[in-house]
Parts: sequence; structure tokens; C-alpha cells
Amino acid sequence: MIRFTKLALIALVTISVGHSTDALLTNPVGSSTSTGLGSRTFITRDIKTPDPIPVEGQEAALELMKTGRLYRYNVKSAEESMVSQCEQAIIDYTGHKYCVALNSCGSAIMLMMKCTGLKPGDKVLSNAFTFGAVPSAIEHAGGKAVYVESNDAYVMDVEDLEKKLKANPDAKHVLVSHMRGKLGDMNAITEICEKYGATLLEDCAHSLGVYWEGTHSGHKGRVAAISSQSYKMINSGEGGFLITDDAEVAAMAAVYAGAYEGLAAKHTTVPGPEVFGDMPKEIPNYSVRMSALAAAVIKPQVQTLDERAEKYNERYDTLVSKIKARMGDFISVSPITPGCTRPVHDSLQFNLSHDLTDEQVQFFLDQCAEHGLPVELFGHKTNARNFINWDFAPADEPLPQTAKMLTRACDVRMPLMWDDEDFDDMASVICESLEAVLAKAEE
Repeated sequence: MIRFTKLALIALVTISVGHSTDALLTNPVGSSTSTGLGSRTFITRDIKTPDPIPVEGQEAALELMKTGRLYRYNVKSAEESMVSQCEQAIIDYTGHKYCVALNSCGSAIMLMMKCTGLKPGDKVLSNAFTFGAVPSAIEHAGGKAVYVESNDAYVMDVEDLEKKLKANPDAKHVLVSHMRGKLGDMNAITEICEKYGATLLEDCAHSLGVYWEGTHSGHKGRVAAISSQSYKMINSGEGGFLITDDAEVAAMAAVYAGAYEGLAAKHTTVPGPEVFGDMPKEIPNYSVRMSALAAAVIKPQVQTLDERAEKYNERYDTLVSKIKARMGDFISVSPITPGCTRPVHDSLQFNLSHDLTDEQVQFFLDQCAEHGLPVELFGHKTNARNFINWDFAPADEPLPQTAKMLTRACDVRMPLMWDDEDFDDMASVICESLEAVLAKAEE
């Protein structure tokens, strides 16, 4: 059995921050737990709580439902379109020239590749650590995923990117996924893509509000995609946006999305008719447009992004400082990449020590769950962010660096609607659960 030299110190400084007996009774699973560590903290709030829709969005959606005009083109002019107004709000915020609203970010990622020349069977280099929707979008676009190692900061490994581009000279697309809002070295990634003649695309599903060297994420790539799925910074249940400064790409995306028979004229954030030419005849209509109802609930949320980002970041800094102060020998939190001038920490990721065994890691996860805090392990055999679970787009080569990182990388949501004291409890549950692991090792 592994011995931990810090255990005696932990036993002396462990602080009881548990809830009252009444609170314990509201969590029958947790109340049955006994670790010999004294009183334990329990969380009774729902970690899956999404951000609510602002009243303005609720009222706009109700008015739309009264009219029945939920189809984005069922308006007299582009300016009247709720979807066009929402697209304008997005580009005003991100600084891009063009925007096409879609039914999902997965559709946006798929169209990024289609609109930049991906042909059936073409290779697309992408992070080995991302969500399964990314290789799914590559498959949807007809491409073949080639995975680039991710490092302990959860971002694309620059050295392995160059190695993979050298080994795959026919690969002309690099899709960088900013998982959990973490940006890699975007200057180096851009330079390598230019060196090998590869088109850089950015999956910004998690990085709305995140800045690289003072500019909103998504400007290094030729095209970017953002998400409005419920657990992102803007919430319409499902939804996404393709954003770009490339006029041809924007026109193609609008037609692919469903702007047939001159309906592009009912957009305000796409180029003029001279760019569209014969595209409506040459490009299929995939009907992946965003509805006016989704746009109505998104639009007012854009105005609150900076305020919410500030709140997230303040809570994150406090949470991380508490965890590191108490359990810093066994938990590490990766620093953000230099160049990322404004992160948005709407979730917490941390790495458990590799001194812990797999069994101890599982016991830690079980302890957190029993005390009301579902902590996900990215490397779990069922996690859709673990590349071993992508049988539809398997890795052709081993990815040892990413695989090792995933075995100790943990993920916790930070719901905006929780109170500050709930995050104190979150820190306590994480630390107490790891202390329970250490105590068990001493038995």
C-alpha cells in the first residue's frame, strides 16, 4: 500500500466544514458515507443547472410564438429577422465580418471544412483531446481525422502538430479545438499551418469570450465556430454560429445552411450578391439554419457575456486557490497559455497526481459523487471526450501523451446560478474526497 508523507499533516489540518444535520438528511447517499475523517461537506444543488434565459429573451420568444414566424426567412426584410439581429450581435461581440447562424455547432464545424475545400477522404488534423462531436463533424464532412497529441494543459501539442503535418503532407486542414476554453499557442500553430500550407480552422464552442493577445478567439483561423448548446456561454438548447472574415466562405455557408432562391438577401451579415454568383445552383441545401426562436433567446445573452465572464473568473480564482492551498501536493491546475489575455473559466479542470493508482482515482470520484459533486474523469472508459471511445473515427497511431493525461484529468462544471458559498463547498468536497483516498491508503 502506498504511503503518503503528507498524511499526518492532513489529519491535523483537516477542517470540518460540513452542513447541518438537516442538510445531511437531504442527501441520503452522502449521509451514509463514513471515512473516519469526521464531518463531511455535502452538496445538494444540481451541477447541471444551466443559465436561465433573460426576461428580454423570454418576451421576444413569446412574441414570436404569437406570430408563428419561427422560420428565419418569414420576414419582409433582413433587418426584421430575429436571426439576422442575433448574427449581428455575435459579430459585434467577436469582431468578425460575417456570421451564419445554424442549428448546432457541429453543423458549423462541418461547414467550416466543406466551405474551405475539404474533399471526401481528405485528412483533417485535430486535437486528440476534444469532444466526440469534433471527429463526428469531420466524418460528417467526409474527412478522415488524424489526431495530434494534447498536453497537460489540455491543448494541442505544437511539436506533434508539426510532426503530423510532416508525416501527412496531403493533409491540408488543421482543426484546433479550444476544449473548455483552453487556447494553445495560437501564434506557433498559425506559423506551422502556414509553413505546411494547411488551412487553420478554430472550434470555439467553448471559447466564446476568450481572447488571444487582445483579440477574440477565432481570428487566427480562416473560419471559426461557436456554440449555443445549453452548457455553453450562450444557451438556446442547441445552436451554433459560423464566423469568418472570408466572404466566399460566408456565402457558401449561407447557401449550405439553406439560403436558396435568393434568400441570402434576408441576411445582414453575409457578403453581397456578387459573391454568391451561382452558388445556390451549385451547392446543396443541407437545411441546418437556426430558427428565429433560438435566436430570440440568444440575442440578449450576448450583452451579458463580459459581466458573466468576470464573475466566473473571480469564482474560479478563489476555488483554485483553496484547492491548491489544501491539496496542492496531489492536485495541479494547469496555467493558461501565455498569449491568452482573457480566459473564461465556466468550469474547473484539474489533474490528479500520477502517484495515485487507478483504483484510488476511482475511489476519489466515488467519494465526490457520494457527497453531491459529480466529477468527471476525461479518461474514463465511457467519456465521450476520450478518443478511445470514437470507434467511428479511430486513431491510427498511439497517442501516449494524451492517453496519460486523460487518466488523471478531472472536470467539474461551475454553474453561474450557484452562490459563492456553493463553490466553497465544492472546494471542500474535492479536498475531503482526496483526503479520504489518502486515509484509506494508510489503513
